[in-house]
Parts: sequence; C-alpha cells; structure tokens
Amino acid sequence: MNVTHLYCSACNQSYPPRRLYNLCDCGKPLLVAYDLDRAASTLTQSALSTRPPTLWRYAEVLPVDDRVNRVSLGEGMTPLLRAERLGQALGLKNLYIKDESQNPTGSFKARGMTAAVSMAKELGVKKIAVPSAGNAAGALAAYAARAGLEAFIFMPKDTPLANIIECQQNGAHVTLIDGFITDCGRIVAERKAAEGWFDVSTLKEPYRVEGKKTMGYELAEQLDWQLPDVILYPTGGGTGLIGMWKAFDEMERMGWIGSHRPRMVSVQAAGCAPIAQAFASGLSAGADIANPHTIASGLRVPRAIGDFIMLDILRQSHGTAIAVTDEQLLAGVKQLGIAEGIFAAPEGGACVPALQQLIDQGKVDRSERIVLFNTGSGLKYLEAFHSK
Repeated sequence: MNVTHLYCSACNQSYPPRRLYNLCDCGKPLLVAYDLDRAASTLTQSALSTRPPTLWRYAEVLPVDDRVNRVSLGEGMTPLLRAERLGQALGLKNLYIKDESQNPTGSFKARGMTAAVSMAKELGVKKIAVPSAGNAAGALAAYAARAGLEAFIFMPKDTPLANIIECQQNGAHVTLIDGFITDCGRIVAERKAAEGWFDVSTLKEPYRVEGKKTMGYELAEQLDWQLPDVILYPTGGGTGLIGMWKAFDEMERMGWIGSHRPRMVSVQAAGCAPIAQAFASGLSAGADIANPHTIASGLRVPRAIGDFIMLDILRQSHGTAIAVTDEQLLAGVKQLGIAEGIFAAPEGGACVPALQQLIDQGKVDRSERIVLFNTGSGLKYLEAFHSK
C-alpha cells in the first residue's frame, strides 16, 4: 500500500519492499518505512470514527497491500481503563491500564502475528516457524490456522500448559525443548532452510513490530491525541516497546501529535533482566543472562536481538528499566485483581511493583498520566498461581 522500503535499524541499509526478509546483511532487525504524506491523505483522525474497532483501522500504515490477505480474528482496540482504585492505593491521580488480555488468544501477541501471518500469506509463504515462551506460539498457531498455513513451533518444556494445548488444538506442529527460548531459536535457525520454513521470530522478520506498533496509535487515539507522561511496559523481546516508539514518530510526521514523548519504562523479572542490567551499567547492548529464571515466561528472554534499540529508546525518552522479583510480580497480579478486577498475566503484574519503585524513588509525579500495560491474561498461567 504505502510501503516505500525496508531499512536496517543499525546500519540503515535499504531494501526493496514486497520480498521475504529476515535480518539485514549485518545481522540486525529490519523495519518498514512508509510514504506518510500519502498515508495521511486518507488516514485522518476524523476518518477513524467510521472504521471498525480493530487494529486494521490503521491500514495505511500497515504493510499488507491487498485487504483479502488480512488474516484477522478481530484483534486490537483493547480497552484503556482508568484505574481509580489502584491509583488511590498508590496515591496517583491519573493511572490507566491498557488491557491487552482482551485480544484474540488472550495476549498482545495477536497484534504481531496478524501482521506477520498476513504478510507471509501475501508473499506466498506456506510454512511458518517460531521459537516461543508461550503466547507468541499460541497466536501464531491461531493465525496460521486461519490463513491455512502450517505452523512449526518450538517451546521450552516449562512453557505454560495452556499455551502448549492451545497450539496443539489449533493444529500446529509442536516441539518441546529442554532449554530456553534462545535454544528454540537456534533450532529454527538451523533447520529453516532445509525444512522450507519462514522464521517469524521476534524482530527476525520486519512485520510483527508493525502489528505491535498499533498499541501506540490506539493509546494516542484513546487519550484524545495526547500521549501519557509515563508508560510501563513488561519487556522480553521488546517488540511492543520498539513498535510504540515507531508509532509515535509516524504520528508526529503525519501531524497528529507533537514532539512530547512518554518516559518509557522497561519492566523485567529479577531472574532475567538483561535490559535493566545493561541500562544500569550504561551499556548499549543487553547483558548476557546465563541462567534465566522467572515464573513470568514472557520475560524469560536472556538476550533480545533488539536490545540496542530498546536501550536507545529508554535513554531518548529519559525513561528507565526496572527489575522485580517473582514474589513482587505475583503480588502485583493480586493487587490488580483486587483493585480493578483484571486477572493479569505475571508480566502485567510486574508493572505494579515497578511503578511502586518509581513512586518511592520520586521518579514520577503523582499528577502525571501513567499507563501500565497488561500484556496477557492470567488464565494462560494458572500453574504460576497454584498454591500461591
């Protein structure tokens, strides 16, 4: 539609559109560029009022050319809820929760997979593979099934059972690995050429981030085109964080918002906090985590390929990165449930103690507009809460 080219997030090398790509020749993630002047001629703030409540309302800044290739389950336009009771408990006046658990397959991963699978379909892919700690696998299985494509999924053996069953019931080929998500990714990389798989690993193809960036568009739209002051986002691979920052830039270039940006806060688990450790140490790439451990499986990513992009965003925005313990994040889930009736994933629960840290350190003003992201449903993690 309006895609002009793809470009490398590190070396800025340019690639022509309408072809299958994984990484740049330099080994770093590729991103999608648009003719935003052309997009803005039909994608206007007023036009959105007549469009359906899915992320495809922003079609002019999404990569699919032919609408017949959109593989959709109704994803996007999740609620932005004012958290009055939780805000009162924390002494905050303007606290919100963006509840991504209400997406198809119960998590924000639906956003990335609708875009990635739609593009795979449009470009003639028949077999798709992914390493996953859980929710990305469930989303890929669902969208691949809807598109009539084969899905090959590799997950650690300790992946939440709900994700494993979800993938199997949607017809995916599921392999459980005695190891971490990085081990699963290595298997996909080693076998994809011989097996004819297209690899849709986090940031190892350019389109999942395009689906995830719609969280940024929605947030602006739901707040009447005024971005919040602070965003707390649970970070594993970091596609959502990177995508939202990209969306803010696109919206400014289309004249929808000004130059104000939220302070971005990456929330990680203490047992696997490569971004938090690297940020604290002043590094430009994530720390290496030799033995990652956390009950929040979506945060168990020992090394993210987009780590340098995330760290740059945190510093550009004058944000920070925070790690919380498993005990704290599970307590955060309960606090969210009691105060707001949201049964959050452990990753979403992690944002509550992280916010408390910011308050205790005087890093947020109590009148600022703050948004916490709950990235998934607690129903997908029942083992995490067993006998807790």
